[in-house]
Amino acid sequence: MLTETTTSPVRQELDLRLLARERGYRVVGVARDLNVSATKVPPWRRPQLGPWLIDRAPEFDVLLFWKMDRLVRRVADLTTMITWCLKHGKNLISRHDPIDLTTEAGKTLAALVSSVAEIEAANTGDRVTSLWNYTKTQSAWLVGKPAYGYTTTHDAAGRRVLTIDEVAQRALHWCRDRLLQGASAKRLAGVLVRAGICGPGLTTATLLRRLRNPALVGYRVEEDKKGGVRRSKLVLGKDGDPIRVAEGIFTEEQFQELQAALDRRTKRQPTRQTGGGTTFLGVLVCAVCGTNMLVQKTRSNSKSYEYLRCRDCRGGGQGAPNPQSVYTRLVDDVLSALGDEPVRVREYARGEWVLAHTGETFRQSWAAGGIKEMTKDLLRAGITCKVTRTKVRKVRAPQVHTQLVIPDDVLQRLVITRDEFGSAL
Repeated sequence: MLTETTTSPVRQELDLRLLARERGYRVVGVARDLNVSATKVPPWRRPQLGPWLIDRAPEFDVLLFWKMDRLVRRVADLTTMITWCLKHGKNLISRHDPIDLTTEAGKTLAALVSSVAEIEAANTGDRVTSLWNYTKTQSAWLVGKPAYGYTTTHDAAGRRVLTIDEVAQRALHWCRDRLLQGASAKRLAGVLVRAGICGPGLTTATLLRRLRNPALVGYRVEEDKKGGVRRSKLVLGKDGDPIRVAEGIFTEEQFQELQAALDRRTKRQPTRQTGGGTTFLGVLVCAVCGTNMLVQKTRSNSKSYEYLRCRDCRGGGQGAPNPQSVYTRLVDDVLSALGDEPVRVREYARGEWVLAHTGETFRQSWAAGGIKEMTKDLLRAGITCKVTRTKVRKVRAPQVHTQLVIPDDVLQRLVITRDEFGSAL
């Protein structure tokens, strides 16, 4: 039921449509970015509003919003929006704030209102941080999503507590037993998905992360953001000991035995090669399975060998030796097809988009930017190169063929689109 004080998204949109009618505006579209923080996500990065600002600017003259804090909560973001609006001849109008960019007073007031919104957002952030810091020290489960293997319920006193999810508990113990017997984590993840115990998005990395989580012993944990790898670490109490928040799915001994088994497995994996990334990653694909071609490095008799392999073909398919020859063939084909095309940039002029030449061809651009620049353009244009490997009788190395696949609208895709907010798309 809508009341005079309702501020639901429906009521906000109704208010704005009435405002548009009052001012004689024709509504050409609506952007509804629900559950998107105005503090963390600027207007030009929001799922629905962003495309209007970046790609559809010629279609509107005025941006209506219900209240300033629905549009921005950072002064820097508001400054960027004001600059963009003035450059493109747009106006910002708020239903509940007297903001009008056609006057200096309106610009000043917009900056003032945004400053207040930023202060309120900072205070809210401080309160949330304080709450999390407090809950981390408590044995009771106050807020937050529990680790896999646990669920939340309420005890007799009405307090929120953690309890063990019996299905997940059986799955975790099954995984532990199989890993101790030598089974691979990849195989276990596949079995759990096929059995319907875990969703189709379960990956080997996710399963290993769950099995290494100290929360399985019943301890409180938090995300360890160091090292660039997602993992959990123990939260220690004032006495320096872990904080227990639930009954453990594993005992300390069971958990440590599992970690030792996982560590031994990790040590058997080859060390990642430095500089081992695949050139033209995402462009080179297997003609049979359609997955990306990746470089694999091996050593034999003190010599290093490189092969291009795919993911889904059995054994990676017929390994393609000498990846550099494939790269060279791809570059030659791309330059032959597109090298002499002019580089064009989309610009905003007089309420419409126009295409302007930069004065250079793609051959010149790629000569200056190198392989990285070419790869970025090929991915942006949706260009792929299918690699076919054919077994040759009595010859160890297969015969390698490449086929460049270019979309019909490649020239439109290659147009450089700058979003007017400091980055090129």
